[in-house]
Amino acid sequence: MAVAVRFFCAIGASRMGFLSSKKVKKALREAIYTKLLKLGAAYKEQIKTSEIVQVAVEGVDQLETYFGAYLPQFFYAMLAPLTLFLVLLRVNIPSAVVLFVCVPLIPAAIAAVQTWAKKLLSKYWGQYTALGDTFLENLQGLTTLKIYQADAFKNKEMNEESEKFRKITMKVLTMQLNSITIMDIIAYGGAALGVFFSVTQYQKGGVDLAGALLVILLSADFFIPMRQLGSFFHIAMNGMAASEKIFRFLELPEAPKKAAKFPRNAEIVCENLRFSYEAGREILKGMDLRIPRGRFVAIAGESGCGKSTVASILMGRNRGYKGTIRIGDIELSDIAESSLMQNITYISHNSYLFKGTIRENLLMGNPNATEDEMWAVLEQTNLAAFLRNEEGLDTKLAEKASNLSGGQCQRLALARALLHDSPVYIFDEATSNIDVESENDIMEQILLLAKKKSVLLISHRLANITKADMIYAMEQGEVKECGTHEELLRKNGLYQKMWTTQQRLELYGKGGVNV
Repeated sequence: MAVAVRFFCAIGASRMGFLSSKKVKKALREAIYTKLLKLGAAYKEQIKTSEIVQVAVEGVDQLETYFGAYLPQFFYAMLAPLTLFLVLLRVNIPSAVVLFVCVPLIPAAIAAVQTWAKKLLSKYWGQYTALGDTFLENLQGLTTLKIYQADAFKNKEMNEESEKFRKITMKVLTMQLNSITIMDIIAYGGAALGVFFSVTQYQKGGVDLAGALLVILLSADFFIPMRQLGSFFHIAMNGMAASEKIFRFLELPEAPKKAAKFPRNAEIVCENLRFSYEAGREILKGMDLRIPRGRFVAIAGESGCGKSTVASILMGRNRGYKGTIRIGDIELSDIAESSLMQNITYISHNSYLFKGTIRENLLMGNPNATEDEMWAVLEQTNLAAFLRNEEGLDTKLAEKASNLSGGQCQRLALARALLHDSPVYIFDEATSNIDVESENDIMEQILLLAKKKSVLLISHRLANITKADMIYAMEQGEVKECGTHEELLRKNGLYQKMWTTQQRLELYGKGGVNV
């Protein structure tokens, strides 16, 4: 009967532990996701993507043991020895007292290890997230590493990171093994001491045979709950180390909630705009920029001069700028992020396309779009004929649309952007690294958009911005000159030099001149 009761109680405890850990995991992951939404597009300024993935997946999983095993075992380990002590007091007081006194030695050993374990596991998780960040970065840039034959160097670098992680892992395992050995000595030593006292009491006549056997049988049960608690403790400490990272993320400061709406039919004006990614290195140095309503504005300049930083700031991805950015009469930092995203569409050279179907990706631009509207934007971007030969809107895309060419990916991203139909469009090197046909298709749509929308085009190829109403030529974070294409050529300044150099290189590429 007792065995049956114990069996069903164990099943019940296991189920309750599982359900509690399941609820905690769900609540934590929802909290992490909600926090990401609150941090908004600028979350990368405070935490790395790889660290979020690690704490949201493995970090939360580590807490399953804490809530599903450690906490239930903790209460069981507190109650079981006390219950057995009260039972054995009626059988033999000396044996019961000896067993009960030895039990606290196990939590004492746990407490002695806890401070050391906490520091060690904190270092372990720090090294683990650092290794994950390095791995993700190298994996995403593997093609680039191969092109520049830098994969061997990065391989060596990653091996060094892995060796550091191996060493800290071995230290953790050594700590766990040593503490488990100490707890085993206490548990088995205490049980042996209880057996010794029960036999001694039986020989002295202090307890009958049945009582002595009961003490012998229950002496191990005095220590088993605490011993199991010690085993769960190490896994729980790993979970607690992970939880520190989780709660540190959840406590990250959030930008004040903004309520202002994006003004319709307003121009965007940047005055004395300054921005730094790190102290002492200014990327934008007092830049002035104006994007009138319904006009076509372009930014030109060498790589690293701050062009894309301007786009990121306008999209709310980089905060902490100095100077003013006004949309109508409202400061950019006062506009709600949801309103900003609704009114500004950003298309980069690597716009993300999700695994799924063409339809699902297009509906992200406008969830209420009809099939006719989707086919219309596909016609505009020269993708309709290709997709009709496939499965139409139900054509499946692999991860990052790897089953499409680079040009097709960019045209599909543009089609999605056209469905969004926002008053402002920002194209950040949208025609970079694609075929000529796709570049022409995209530029044709940009020029059409510029007739009815506010368009900011950032392009390394100056031939694409010649029809802009205003061109800003940048150098080292500053606007050196601005004007139309013809005006800038007449100034014989920075823009004219860039234009001449590019034209000579393009002619040389076609076999026209020898540079």
